[in-house]
Amino acid sequence: MRLTKYGHACVRLEAGDRVLVIDPGTLSEMESLSDADALLITHEHDDHIDVDKLRAARAGNPALTVHTYASLAAVLGDGVTAVAPGDTFSAAGFTVRAVGGEHAEIIDGLPGCPNLGFIVDGVYHPGDSLFVPDQAVDTLLVPASGPWLKLAEAIEFVRAVSPARAFPIHDANLSEVGRDNFDGWLEEKGRTDYARIPLGGSVNLC
Repeated sequence: MRLTKYGHACVRLEAGDRVLVIDPGTLSEMESLSDADALLITHEHDDHIDVDKLRAARAGNPALTVHTYASLAAVLGDGVTAVAPGDTFSAAGFTVRAVGGEHAEIIDGLPGCPNLGFIVDGVYHPGDSLFVPDQAVDTLLVPASGPWLKLAEAIEFVRAVSPARAFPIHDANLSEVGRDNFDGWLEEKGRTDYARIPLGGSVNLC
């Protein structure tokens, strides 16, 4: 499996000619959706779903499948499949399990919207949450920045999930100094094999 990092929270998974994309939002590149077979959307915020990108991708490929939670699926319209926490399904030939269900709190119960994490053949994308699943995770995509997140929580999240490796996502708000600071702490305290994938860069996963 090949994993490619796009802007902010968007990643692309490829195996052979199969392509699955997670969270192509307004801060990611349209090229992430090139030849995509399936799309997973963790939640409704525009840094995770760009409706214009989705519309263009579906116009170019009517067979593109989309999975997200029920209330967002209803807003996005026909052809979007609703899934719930605990569901296991196939997308672009990958086995996907939906987990979690709630967006991390910023303050005073806000934003209070649903959020699904997705475990795709051992790769876990939590969206805007720090939900720890009850199954083994090979590769964790760890959020690096957000109004709902502090550094200690990110480190504790990695330790709790205990993946074989971790790569940062959700990092568009960080300066170069901020990214270096986050990486240094995760490398030293995360208790896993941690590395940053450059924007547009890829890694091959066993």
